[in-house]
Amino acid sequence: MAERFPHDINADLHMHSTASDGALSPEQVVRRAAANGVQVLALTDHDTVSGQQSAMETARGLGLHYVPGVEISVTWGGETVHVVGLNIDIEHPQLHHTLSQIREGRQTRAKAMAEHLVSHGLPDLLEDAKSHAANADLIGRTHFARAMVARGLCSSMGDVFQRYLTPGKPGYQAHQWATLTQAVTAIRACGGVAVLAHPARYRLSAIGHWALIDEFKILGGQAIEVVTGSHSDQDARRFQRIAVEQGLHASRGSDFHAEGESRFDVGAVPPLPDATRPVWHNWIG
Repeated sequence: MAERFPHDINADLHMHSTASDGALSPEQVVRRAAANGVQVLALTDHDTVSGQQSAMETARGLGLHYVPGVEISVTWGGETVHVVGLNIDIEHPQLHHTLSQIREGRQTRAKAMAEHLVSHGLPDLLEDAKSHAANADLIGRTHFARAMVARGLCSSMGDVFQRYLTPGKPGYQAHQWATLTQAVTAIRACGGVAVLAHPARYRLSAIGHWALIDEFKILGGQAIEVVTGSHSDQDARRFQRIAVEQGLHASRGSDFHAEGESRFDVGAVPPLPDATRPVWHNWIG
């Protein structure tokens, strides 16, 4: 008989809170997940685990299966890539050292973004962006986008990114994040599972994707996001095939940031295809 895995579990293993660039507190994100029928969840804020304790305690009180997580920013092949760490030890010193180094770089990048926008005729938005960030160490493009919408400089978050905050636009600031080796090594050192996040988002050729996945596997990466908020059905089918061919586990996550900003609400992305092995198969019987 073929081995079966719990695909029908509503698992959302990629979401954000005010600890990084989400609009809801860790407690609010977990409560939203519970209200939406999520059974297994991970808060995966960018380059920080500061919201983990609150999220864990809230999930425990609601009887949910909580998986500690993080999303680490990586530079690979000139592209910004994200690696999610799941089931991590949030107290591990190597993880904290890696995340601390990345956060220092985020502050430098935020200042450069503000200066770049000013040079293109916009007002200095650094303080405005900070006002939209609960964690001053983690100011990012989302916070600048919210500031620009609040000021009436753009009509929507999508308008901001299209006009200012993507590569080649006036407010985009290239940055050297952690290396893929540093990210995967830190996740594995703290007992976690490294997951390549939303691979269809990366501006890579087919050969580039294969090279990225091959290096990720060699370093110890174990899973890939197949179903995620930024994947189309076609993307999901493509990366399902790649996951099976490469022997990688499959993950599922909404990448939820805020109501009205995210394509899918928490827990509302399509289910994993049956042919894949869910990354949560070792955590849930």
